[in-house]
Amino acid sequence: MASPRPALTTPVLLLMALATGLCVGANYLNQPLLDTIATALGTSHSAAAFTVTVAQVSYASGLLFLVPLGDMLDKRRLAVGLMILAASGQVASGFAPNIAVLTVGIAITGLFSVAAQVLVPFAAALAEPERSGRAVGTVMSGLLLGILSARSIAGLLAELGGWATVYRAGAVALIVVAAALWWTLPASRPTAHAGYPATLRSLGTLVRTHRRLRTRALLGASSFASVAALFSTMTFLLAGEPYGFGDAQIGLVGLAGIAGALAANAAGRAADGGHIRLTTGISVVVLVASWAALAAGAHSLTWFLIGFVAVDLAVQGVHITNQNVVYALEPAARARINSVYMTMYFVGGASGSAIGAVAWSAAGWSGACVAGAALAVASAGAWVLDLRAARRAAPARSQEETAAVRG
Repeated sequence: MASPRPALTTPVLLLMALATGLCVGANYLNQPLLDTIATALGTSHSAAAFTVTVAQVSYASGLLFLVPLGDMLDKRRLAVGLMILAASGQVASGFAPNIAVLTVGIAITGLFSVAAQVLVPFAAALAEPERSGRAVGTVMSGLLLGILSARSIAGLLAELGGWATVYRAGAVALIVVAAALWWTLPASRPTAHAGYPATLRSLGTLVRTHRRLRTRALLGASSFASVAALFSTMTFLLAGEPYGFGDAQIGLVGLAGIAGALAANAAGRAADGGHIRLTTGISVVVLVASWAALAAGAHSLTWFLIGFVAVDLAVQGVHITNQNVVYALEPAARARINSVYMTMYFVGGASGSAIGAVAWSAAGWSGACVAGAALAVASAGAWVLDLRAARRAAPARSQEETAAVRG
């Protein structure tokens, strides 16, 4: 007899949300400190800035090669182990005598901070079916808050105790939360029993088998590309005329994105209520419309903030509903499905950043807005493809259910 589904209590869910925020936020700690790091370690600005790229590439590698282990191993043991390894990277960074050691430490942290992407589908598996959307939304809210607050917290800690204090404090926090997760999370049974090479090969099988994994991954990638085009260019707009903002002021503007973290939980609740299609559709429409407000933001901070909040709300609405759809495709393969989806999502973000930078170089803020709007329209196209995929899948499910009843 199968063991009963363990209850996912609110304190445990919030602890998982905190853990995901710490893990992913660790990859953003260096961004506001690059000038200070370059001066302290006697290196160039380009060498310090390279650590940002290292963190992103390492995280992408972890998504592809480590997250699938969530189907092969006990998820509690895997998540906690990855967090400890990520903390070791922060220790190396916090005591780095030169830029080379710091780069290695950041690479280690980035690679193993994908513990967050083990915890997200784990929360969906632990929750009652009718509450899985809310569980995913809550954990994703923690992840988003971690990203948004990491830069501000890093700047504050650096002011108080120097840049190295940021990494040392981060390592302690990760270890403490990892220990708490070990004592509160239940063990899980592996759902994939093939070897590691076969598990990696199965990622391709999942992509070929599930049409909606392809369409929802495309929707996630294109929507995140749209918002990434904003993030890669908004600093240039706000630092120039007519605003002339400094780093601190630009950071405060970025905190307006907290609304997106709150939207993640609301989108999860809507998904639990059976409104996935409606929530996705509204989010896509808002994403497209938000670029009109952002374009007006060239000369109006009010319109910029409206557009900024709207685009963040929209992309989180798309993302949470995407995760609810793809996790339900094959529950025994949630970790591998998450690996496929998040890798595509990350590729979309990286592409959007590059497109935004090129558009800014060619035509300034108006060019960036055209690029972001075009990517948002591409998201609408991906949504249409997903609607068609959902209609095709419905008759197949009905036939399977009828056959099961007759059998």
